[in-house]
Amino acid sequence: MIWLALALLALAAMTPLALSARSTARARGRREAALALHRAQLQELDRDLADGQLGTEEHASAVLEVQRRLLAAAEAPEDASGGGGGRAVLVALLLVPAAAVALYLVGGAPGLPSIRHADMAAEAAARASQEEALIDRMHAALARLDPKSDKAREGYILLGNAEASRGNMPAAAAAWGTALDARFDPTLAAETAEAMTEAAGHLTDASAALFRRALAEAPPDAPWRPMVEKRLAGAK
Repeated sequence: MIWLALALLALAAMTPLALSARSTARARGRREAALALHRAQLQELDRDLADGQLGTEEHASAVLEVQRRLLAAAEAPEDASGGGGGRAVLVALLLVPAAAVALYLVGGAPGLPSIRHADMAAEAAARASQEEALIDRMHAALARLDPKSDKAREGYILLGNAEASRGNMPAAAAAWGTALDARFDPTLAAETAEAMTEAAGHLTDASAALFRRALAEAPPDAPWRPMVEKRLAGAK
């Protein structure tokens, strides 16, 4: 299947080049250009004679010179130097797909079997099940601890991180809030308030109050301070 896809892509990429190679239009040679120039000069001399800008003798002399150049250009061999462009295009039509296949064989892995969507979905479901089991075990372990202890506080922070990593912001905010009840930390409070805001879809009174307390107790150079101030300013 991969080779069919590669062939179709190569065909689509090279079709414009192939169409240009079939074109019969080509640039005129030097002899044809010279002949056209001399014919134009003869017409211009006739116009100058008719307008009175040239006398009869001057006109005859100039026409004789242009005709001599015209005959010399007509007897010159045709310039065939422009015929190599079509050959170059044809060579490119063959070499470009061959080079692409060679590069794929060197850097790709055509022998590996393709991964089906069902397999990917099953693998994602297995990972989600493992994460769910791990979080359940964390909840069971934390339930046996004093929620005010330092060990429980660290556990609830880890639990909140795990919930946030899988996008469960309400559970993350709840876990971090339990850790804050054990001991307040401005940075953790700002993260908790942000999780509460994401869970609700807007800034709530509770998250705004937690943001304000985090600002009041955080050092002036806290890196998250501008973000929190902007969040609160936007709610006014």
